[in-house]
Amino acid sequence: MARHGGRGWHGRVVAAAVGVTALAAATSVWTAQAGQPPARGAERTAVRPAAREAKPVSAEIAHASDGGEHAVNITVDDGPDPTWTPQVLAVLKEFGVKATFCMVGPQAEAHPDLVRAVVAAGHRLCDHSVAHDTGMDKKSEAYQARQILEAERQITKASGGVRPVYYRAPGGAFTPYSRHLAAGRGMRPLGWNVDSKDFERPGTGAIEATVRGELSNGPTLLFHDAGGDRSQTVAALRDLLPWLKQRGYTFGFPVR
Repeated sequence: MARHGGRGWHGRVVAAAVGVTALAAATSVWTAQAGQPPARGAERTAVRPAAREAKPVSAEIAHASDGGEHAVNITVDDGPDPTWTPQVLAVLKEFGVKATFCMVGPQAEAHPDLVRAVVAAGHRLCDHSVAHDTGMDKKSEAYQARQILEAERQITKASGGVRPVYYRAPGGAFTPYSRHLAAGRGMRPLGWNVDSKDFERPGTGAIEATVRGELSNGPTLLFHDAGGDRSQTVAALRDLLPWLKQRGYTFGFPVR
């Protein structure tokens, strides 16, 4: 599982990351690691627990599909985005495909209508952190906790109470701590097998060729609906979804 980008994205979340740090300093604190105390010496987080605790799930990184051996999982990262998310949703609806949307907390907070549209269409939500920091595995456990738990809160609030069921670390920057923290909140750590490289905007044909050439790697496919112009992604999905169906693939969700 290689690290992926969305690198042109980060300017939009720096302020949000600063805001989370300020929140941590100003609010009463709480640790969400289910059944475990905070790390010694780590500052405690300022994220309040959800109304009900989630049932713990596996802390192992998920790659398989619940749709069986000949199913693929469409996953879409970095949104929601007011331009591209509706277009991705329209293509998915056209071909009757459900997907998992890995949302960045401030994006979800800014566009609750899109979060609710994703849920209403039968797709699943995934926590993709607050600041999309691909180096968060090198940061403190307290920092990791803030990134995961605040994004969970933002996404859940934006959705009207529907919680994310997965956690995908930006760029695959998981740690044992972050995996267990997410699992304790009911969010299965989510990896990928096929990186479409659409964030690089290499051309629609190149995106499609990458996906077709790497399908043997496993079922979970990675795309993006934010972080820049995603017209190539939309066009590639419009070609790839019927191509997959014609070859007997079905569509599922990552195992939980």
